[in-house]
Amino acid sequence: MTSLRIFFVGGLISFRALFNWLSPWIYVPSLLVAPIVQILLFAYMGRAAGQESDAFYVIGNAVQYSAIPCLFAMANTVAGERWTQTLGIVLVTPANRVALFLGRSLPVVVNGFIVSMFSLVVGGLLLGVRFPAASWLPLALIVGIAAVSCTGLGLANAALGLRVRETAVMSNVLFGLLLIFSGANIPVDALPGWMESVSRWLPLTHAIEAAREVAAGATLAAVSGLIGRELMLGVVYGAAGLVALRLLEAEGRRRATLEIQ
Repeated sequence: MTSLRIFFVGGLISFRALFNWLSPWIYVPSLLVAPIVQILLFAYMGRAAGQESDAFYVIGNAVQYSAIPCLFAMANTVAGERWTQTLGIVLVTPANRVALFLGRSLPVVVNGFIVSMFSLVVGGLLLGVRFPAASWLPLALIVGIAAVSCTGLGLANAALGLRVRETAVMSNVLFGLLLIFSGANIPVDALPGWMESVSRWLPLTHAIEAAREVAAGATLAAVSGLIGRELMLGVVYGAAGLVALRLLEAEGRRRATLEIQ
């Protein structure tokens, strides 16, 4: 029961503290307006260049933008505690570390899902893109798995918060890499060979591909392989993040660097 309380209640309190929930004016421009601007930017660039369809850019950028809440929020669950010098208080507790950090990741997954689905719906409406009614439920499932996968990478990124003063730079770098390598705006098979190989080991690539196929009429069973690979990547990155957090926590205790600013 204690671990479940840490997982659900602790995770929710941490997420609320992360954003402070002061006002929607913080959330709206950064997580609701910005993805729509990104979708419109690449869609009109695609039109001007005579490349892919509007649906291609709506789906790609809507799913890819889950990287912002998943990477930044997850990293700040550690870096923010370190910045406010409360990390030591959190880590001195005997709380189960898996429950502690996975609990903090659950609201991040939900937030990433909301951001992506909002972007998909609003971006589609603004550009006149219509998806088959039967595709919305599979799309929601794929978007949810994409958020889980990207949060796994965010957990690995969060481990850096135990060693570096600022995680925003790395989060921005990872967001840029996912924007380029995931196939959000350029088909993966059009990328140079080495980039295509790298993209297959990054979150979101398989989810974006699966979402496009479902929107084009494919069944969920037809894209089950892509969904499975996306979920597997999330588990691998998440496990690596938990291990890194444990190792760097021990190193921080040994060097007394947990709360150095």
